[in-house]
Amino acid sequence: MTLPLIGYARADGRKGIRNLLLVVYLVECAHHVAREITRRFESKDVQCIGFAGCYPNAYAQDMLQALCTHPNVGGALLVSLGCEGFNRTALASAVSASGRPVHTLSIQTCGGTRATLEVGQAWVAQALQSLRAEQPVPMDWSELSVGTICGGSDATSGLTANPAMGVAFDLLIASGGTAIFEETGELIGMEELMAQRARTPELGQALRDSVAKAARYYATLGYPSFAPGNAEGGLTTIEEKSLGAYAKSGQSGIDGLIKPGTRPPKGGLYLLDVVPDGEVRFGFPNINDNAEIAELMACGCQLILFSTGRGSVVGSAIAPVIKVCANPDTYRRMQEDMDVDAGRILEGRASLAQVGQEIFELMGRVGQGQATCSEALGHQEFVLTYKQFVPAGPACLPV
Repeated sequence: MTLPLIGYARADGRKGIRNLLLVVYLVECAHHVAREITRRFESKDVQCIGFAGCYPNAYAQDMLQALCTHPNVGGALLVSLGCEGFNRTALASAVSASGRPVHTLSIQTCGGTRATLEVGQAWVAQALQSLRAEQPVPMDWSELSVGTICGGSDATSGLTANPAMGVAFDLLIASGGTAIFEETGELIGMEELMAQRARTPELGQALRDSVAKAARYYATLGYPSFAPGNAEGGLTTIEEKSLGAYAKSGQSGIDGLIKPGTRPPKGGLYLLDVVPDGEVRFGFPNINDNAEIAELMACGCQLILFSTGRGSVVGSAIAPVIKVCANPDTYRRMQEDMDVDAGRILEGRASLAQVGQEIFELMGRVGQGQATCSEALGHQEFVLTYKQFVPAGPACLPV
């Protein structure tokens, strides 16, 4: 029997497994000031995220709105230079409407760096007092949403860590939770297998179409989602990498196909399509793994499972990251950064089912407040770039 989780209740009915205050820069020109406001507070309860672009982008606007109202977030300080194109008024209104405290600073209006730091730090100190007075409440597994990603993959990833996370996903779904896997650019060749698992024929076709879109996108760019480090780690083709990436999804039926910022309407298994719609405009769909983590969080994931064979050390702002290490040699070298040694499967020291159960149980402990390795080390990476999407059609979501 699984133990209940511990959450922080939000006005929209969701619950977060963390209670964080965000300091959000709305253009790169405000990044330093936002970072310095955050640095004043040694507590990991204050984190810095933002968007670097000066020109408006609907995707970035929607992403920051979703992240500032994420269930793990209890309030936000918005830091603007004052002349960027980001719609700070709309963002502040959305955060306020969610019941969270929010305040906006314009560096130009405040009078520069030092003046903005002083006002911003005072507001954060006051908001933190209110957040820390909030009492956690019991949280059911059906209220938990978990995303999965692989980074720094090698030839062991698809043999150990990824399928073990798939087992954990199946256990989460059986407990009523929501599981989200991605990325369509790393699932080329898997479209028919996914279509067979779709709840409806219409969803099956949408899954095929999403992978076909990714293949066209990468063909236009001239290269696939296959890094030099993947080859150095023993992967040979995008198809081989896709088989490993697909293993993260487990064996459950696929309930829907979503875009960044879309919250699944109910529990189950969902594919997140991260490849932009329309013509190739902004380059590589995700310049690094943290861009994908941001998109998973924007879909409501309170927790992230991250498999790595070569050894990635990144964590994330907002959502705790559980690192599942696929390669036993990598785990021995980088044990301080890794939460689970899935390489034991390769060496015959544990079964796939045992490691999957271990990951699931660790998800529960993290959901009760235990820090992951990346959290303990202070990792709070975050990336948000320009993109464009159109909403998913009605066939992509469960009735």
